[in-house]
Formats: sequence, C-alpha cells, structure tokens
Amino acid sequence: MKKLVLVLTTALLFCFVSCGTTKLYNWSNYDDTSYKYLKEPNEKTLTELLKTYDYIMKNQSNTLRQTVPPGVCADYGYFLIQSGKKSEGLDLLAKEVELYPESKTFIDSIKEMVK
Repeated sequence: MKKLVLVLTTALLFCFVSCGTTKLYNWSNYDDTSYKYLKEPNEKTLTELLKTYDYIMKNQSNTLRQTVPPGVCADYGYFLIQSGKKSEGLDLLAKEVELYPESKTFIDSIKEMVK
C-alpha cells in the first residue's frame, strides 16, 4: 500500500512540475496585433505589428529557448521588404533559415518572389 501511495504521489508531483510556467518562446502581443492587421490592414495596424515583431526579436532572454519564435524573422523580413527595406528584410529571411533550417525551401521561394 505504501508503495502505491509513493508511486501515485511521485506521478502527481511529476505532472505538476512538468506543467510549469516556463515559456518556450515570448510571443508578446503578436496574436492581437496580427489579428488587427489582418482584419484591417492599414498603416497604423502595420506599424503596431512591426513594433511587436521588433519587441519579440529583442526580448527572448527570459524564455527557455532564448531565441526568436519560428516564423517571426520571416514575417518581419517580408514586411520590411514590402515597405522598401529590402536588405534588412533579406537579412531577416536569412536569419530565419539560420535559426530554423527546415524553413529553407519556403524562404527560398519568398526570395524568388522578391527578385
């Protein structure tokens, strides 16, 4: 009986420990700003979205991976290219591939569209 209680207690403790509050990535308020931009694309919502991307890129030190979430560099780079900042945008696309090599095929297709 004591063995069963010990096993159940250990299993329960493991469940609580594994459900901690450690964040893998910091997405900031990406959900809200991207939704607003997609719902009503204009200069104001685009500026808010770009500020969110910039914030996300600079504030990853308090997360488990301590790196930018997947897709953020690609999105941010694409928007920069569209707004006339081609070299900065291409640098971010390259950074996306550096951080997430599995995105290379997709990023290459974006680069082809930009040319």
